[in-house]
Amino acid sequence: MRFLPHSVPRPDMSDKKNIDNTRRNLIVATAAASGAAGVGVAIPFAWSWWPSERAKAAGAPVEADISGLAPGELQVVEWRGKPVWVMRRTKEMLEAVRKSDDRVSDPKSEVPLQPEYAKNEYRSIKPEILVLVGICSHLGCSPQSKPIDAKAEMGADWLGGFLCPCHGSKFDLAGRVYKGAPAPVNLDVPPYTYLSDSTILIGEDKKGA
Repeated sequence: MRFLPHSVPRPDMSDKKNIDNTRRNLIVATAAASGAAGVGVAIPFAWSWWPSERAKAAGAPVEADISGLAPGELQVVEWRGKPVWVMRRTKEMLEAVRKSDDRVSDPKSEVPLQPEYAKNEYRSIKPEILVLVGICSHLGCSPQSKPIDAKAEMGADWLGGFLCPCHGSKFDLAGRVYKGAPAPVNLDVPPYTYLSDSTILIGEDKKGA
C-alpha cells in the first residue's frame, strides 16, 4: 500500500509581507517616540551649552518702559530667560509691606538677595516701584500675584502678595517669604537702574551701560 503524502498548503506570502510591514512600522514608531523623548530631555542642556554670543545676548541688560504702568499693576519683563516683575505699588500696598514685618522670616533682608541700594524697607530704589525676579527660591516655580481681595483663597488676614502654586510658599509685596514656607529665602532683586522716570534698565546698575 502506498501512502500519498499530505498536501501541505503553501504559505501566503502576502501575510508574511503584512507582518513584516507591521513590525517595521512598530519599530519606526518606537524609535520616533524615543527620539522625541530624548529631544525633550536634551533641550535644557542645549540651552545651557548655547554658543557664547547667544549667551552674552541673553545676559544683556533690558529696558522696561513703566510709563503706562498703572497703580497696583504688574508687568513682566524677560531677562536672562527669567521673568522679572515690575510693579507700581500703591500707598495701601506699601502699608501692607510694613504690616507684614512680623509675618516674614527675613524682614530686614539680611540674606544678600538684593543690591545694597535695595536693602531697605521696601527692597527697591523708589518705594512705589518693585522689581523682582519672579522665581520661587524653593524649587524654581513662578509665583502668582494674589491681591488683598483674594482673602477667600489666602485667608482673612491676607495683605496681598504672591503665592507659589507648586508648594504653597507665600511672599509679601516686597518679595519677602512668609515664616514656615518651603521657600528658604526671599525673592531675588536683580540689579537695575533708572534711565529716566519712565524707563528702568534691568541687569545693570550704571547708566549708559
